[in-house]
Order: sequence, then C-alpha cells, then structure tokens
Amino acid sequence: MAAPATEAGHRPLRLIGEQIVPNFLPYEGTIVGGLSSIDFDPRTGEYALICDDRSAINPARFYTAKFSLDAKGLGPVTFTGTKPLLRPDGTPYPPLAKNDPTQPPNMQTIDPEELRVDPWTGQYVWSQEGERSAAARIDPSIREAKRDGSYVRDLPIPANEKMTETTGPRQNLALEGITFAGFGSLVASSVEGPLLQDGPEPTTTSGGLSRITVQSRFGPVLAQYAYPQEKVFAAPNPPGGFATTGVSSLLAVDQADPTRYLVMERSFVTGVGNKIRIYAIDTKGATNVAKIPSLGSAEKVKPVKKRLLADLADFKLSTVDNVEGMTWGPRLPNGERSLVLVSDNNFSATQVTQFIALAVPSERL
Repeated sequence: MAAPATEAGHRPLRLIGEQIVPNFLPYEGTIVGGLSSIDFDPRTGEYALICDDRSAINPARFYTAKFSLDAKGLGPVTFTGTKPLLRPDGTPYPPLAKNDPTQPPNMQTIDPEELRVDPWTGQYVWSQEGERSAAARIDPSIREAKRDGSYVRDLPIPANEKMTETTGPRQNLALEGITFAGFGSLVASSVEGPLLQDGPEPTTTSGGLSRITVQSRFGPVLAQYAYPQEKVFAAPNPPGGFATTGVSSLLAVDQADPTRYLVMERSFVTGVGNKIRIYAIDTKGATNVAKIPSLGSAEKVKPVKKRLLADLADFKLSTVDNVEGMTWGPRLPNGERSLVLVSDNNFSATQVTQFIALAVPSERL
C-alpha cells in the first residue's frame, strides 16, 4: 500500500514489507526486546540495534541482525550477535536500583536510546537519556564504543542539555536521536521534548519547541536549532489517561549534506494508540539558538523548516506500534531508497517488535 503523494508529479512512498519478531525471544542468554534504534552497517551488510533495557532484565546491550530487503519485500529477521555496553572499567552498566551516585557519570546507570555506526571507524556512537527522579539526577550523554561494546569516550553535550533543578531535559524526554552528517565529520543529536527552560510539553491544543544540536565529531558544539513539535494528536480516553509525544529518531538525508534530516515524531495516547510521523527538515535559514537561554521567552527565533514525509497510519500495516528507530537500507533498482524502521515493545506482552521497510522516491526528499 502506498501513501498518497503530497506534491504533483511525485511518486508516493510505498510499503515494501513488515516483519514481527516473537515477543520475549531468547538469544544468547538475553531476551530480545526494547529495540529503540536501528542502523545499517555497510561493512557487514547487517543492522545494529540498541536495546533500551536499563540492565533491569539483562545488562544494557546492543544487537546485530540481518534480513533480506529488495523492492519486492522484507525477509525474516535473524539476530547475529549481541554485546553489552561497557563502562570505562570494562564492567556492564548497573540497573537503576543499584546505581552509585558517588561514581563518575560515565559509570552510572544508563537509559540507551539510539546507536549509529561511525562511517569513519565502524565503531558505535550511542545516546542515553540519563535520569531525573528522586532516585538520581544523571545527565544524558553521547558515547562512543568499540564493536565489542567497550567504552571509548564521551562526547561533550551542550550545557543547556545538562540537568539542574530548573533546567535541562525532562525525565524520559532527553537525548534520543543521533546521526552522522557531513561525510561523518559531524554528529547531530535531538532531545525528545522541550527542555524545562524552553517551555511546556506539547498538548492537544499546542505544540512545543525542542532542540537539535550539530557538533564536530571531535566534540565542539557548532550550532543548535529549534524544532517545532506537533500537538498531541488526540485526547486520552478515558480522560486523565497518559499522552506523550516527542522526537525519537534523527537521520541525515544525505551524508554529504549537513542541513537536511529526517525526524521521527512518536506519540502515544491511552485508549487511542500510537501515531508515528516522519518529517523531512532543513536547517538552512534557521536561527542558531545555541546561546539562547530559553526558546519559550525568546523573540524572533526561526525554527527549522519541516514537511510531512510519512504517517504510518497511511500504510497497510498489521499494527502501528511504538516505532522508535529508522535507518536507510539499500538503494533499490528503480532509484528509490529503502527506509527501515523498528519498534520498541517495552518488553510488554501487549506490544510487538516490528520491522518495517518503506520505499522512498528520491524526489520526495
């Protein structure tokens, strides 16, 4: 099933295929689930996936997997490996219940969210959300790991993304999306929701402003841009239920272009379900807000330009679950690009681990 074309003469996106991985699948002493990101590895032809298990079920980890993908379909998913993400001392990260706040930040518990294969080295760069709760206050981070999961380094994050009592990311709305750009010379990242100092979270009547950061792969932050998030798509049913929305993944459109990205907005509303939308954005002409303390009170901030590329509700899928990750797969013979998505089942019996492949005509980007 194809999504309707939005511009005259442009081919629509179409669904290539879908695969569901069995819930609670055992693999090499772990339970597969919580897959919150996916990235194609050109060195192996496989895919790397981070798991957002906070060492509660098994040590925080990543997986590798393979599947066939062509213009006609998406084949079954086979897992090919898993490794724990390791601390600087070579040990796995502890669960939140066993976190030691006297340890350095890079030794404390993590909340893994997105992993990318470094196009220069083949190593992994991954994000984690940290923690803001009565139990702990831990800054989010972007870290590099070797292919065996061993720790390499932390990249610096902007001061405005560090957690204080009144500023920084909200709990579970911190660093999620990361991607390489500029032929691998840049790392771009996105926070899931508005920082405390940048205004309220989106509601059913108004959107919100979050931040996208572009920094050198060697560390220095070069720019930040305001990203206009959509309103919550529906009210909870019954009233008073849970409703959340935010940016769950960021992907460069072209490794050569540091200005164009895909942004995934993932929403969930109690009694209604999930809505997953993917937007094409362009940072050209947007205000560099790196030195603006508050987007909520700033004047004349020009956010990035965005346009809807895909709404998963437009495709004939078995379900639209908690899709959180996306990557480019192989280019198709007719010039289309394959876009591969994965869902995080939250280790829940009522959700699924879902792989989706879409065909994206180049002119739609």
